[in-house]
Amino acid sequence: MTRILLSSVAAAAVLASAPAAWAQTEIQFWHAMPTNLGETVNEIAAGFNKSQSEYKVVPVYKGTYPETLTAAIAAFRAKQAPHIVQVFEVGTANMMAAKGAVYPIYQLMADAKEPFDPKSYIGPVYGYYSTTDGKLLSMPFNSSTPVLYWNKELLAKAGLDPNKGPTTWPELGEMAKKAVAAGAKCGFTPQWQTWTLIENYGAWHNLPFATKANGFGGTDIELKFNDQPRIKLIQMMADWSKDKTFVYGGRQGKSDSLFHGGDCAFQIASSGSAAAAAKALGQDKLGMGMMPYSPDVIAKPQNSIIGGATLWVLQGRPKDEYKGVAKFMTYLSSTPVQAKWHQDTGYVPITMAAADATEKEGFYKKFPGRDIAVKELTLNPPTENSKGLRIGNFVQIRDVVDEELEDVWSGKKDAKTALDEAVKRGNELLKKFDAANK
Repeated sequence: MTRILLSSVAAAAVLASAPAAWAQTEIQFWHAMPTNLGETVNEIAAGFNKSQSEYKVVPVYKGTYPETLTAAIAAFRAKQAPHIVQVFEVGTANMMAAKGAVYPIYQLMADAKEPFDPKSYIGPVYGYYSTTDGKLLSMPFNSSTPVLYWNKELLAKAGLDPNKGPTTWPELGEMAKKAVAAGAKCGFTPQWQTWTLIENYGAWHNLPFATKANGFGGTDIELKFNDQPRIKLIQMMADWSKDKTFVYGGRQGKSDSLFHGGDCAFQIASSGSAAAAAKALGQDKLGMGMMPYSPDVIAKPQNSIIGGATLWVLQGRPKDEYKGVAKFMTYLSSTPVQAKWHQDTGYVPITMAAADATEKEGFYKKFPGRDIAVKELTLNPPTENSKGLRIGNFVQIRDVVDEELEDVWSGKKDAKTALDEAVKRGNELLKKFDAANK
């Protein structure tokens, strides 16, 4: 008994004397992916953790996009920042302006000597998060773009071809009205209305959102989205709302309940909603196509711009821990991981290799429409109007646009008055951002 006890004590002593040899370095990853998406993030982290033994990525859900960003800022100021934080695209300019807080991806990968080829990434995705000379600042992750969804069952009830969606806004209006006349509770509802009806409408029609290439050329800019095409679009929506051809479902993704619940015939929403929409309606009842365009504005659509979020690496951690962060970024952007992420969620694969692998697997034949997002983003070479948006105080500006649009939907303002006021209020926020970053 004594010998056994002594052996146990000796073994414990050996274990206690060499924890550094076996302990994993934890990498904190704060994200804003709820429910099923959060489970997929956990699976990705678990896959990386199993692929090696030196590092352990710990994903932590921190709430909505704004909540996650706010938490990361507070943690950085308290010198307790995570290694990685997921930030939605509207926070890009603010993250770029946070001098000393960010460890740029291009620098991280070079310092860690991790393989990194900028040409392997989808152009519009890479360009949105890069400097003007093409250096990637944050790692694209859940990139998305708006696509058009429709309920095949509601179209069939209206005597329409369930497998053929509209290509123009006038066509969408006619089909939505017929669906309502046939018993649908709602013809059309948009998700993230500022992103879909204002920002992407502009890119899709090659219209500027702001001066200086939508903010890519500097912070001293002015908003320009109160143009005639967008005034006409918003006023048309207001007119449609009188007979439920258009129904406002709320900010961000709140309109999902209307479409996923079978009330609305059409929805413009994130490509990242594809899996959830298919689960709600049934894959055989879900139609997908490109966003409609206005033929009186442009003969053919230009290209869409991305939404979603990227992963920003924050400074302040021990230098050797960043090797693990870089390795995780390599794993995250690998073809198998990106292909699975794309197929499981509907988010855009960030590399062409992942998109090609998905096509070769026959995924797009089995799930028609899931390649629409990539087609929209790469439809034409991006212009200054369709490369993306780099706007300071963008979160607050979106709130302003939401408020003004809601005044239109409630009948308090016409479209021109609302968009003029949104631009005026937004420009005041831009001036404050520019002054703070001189």
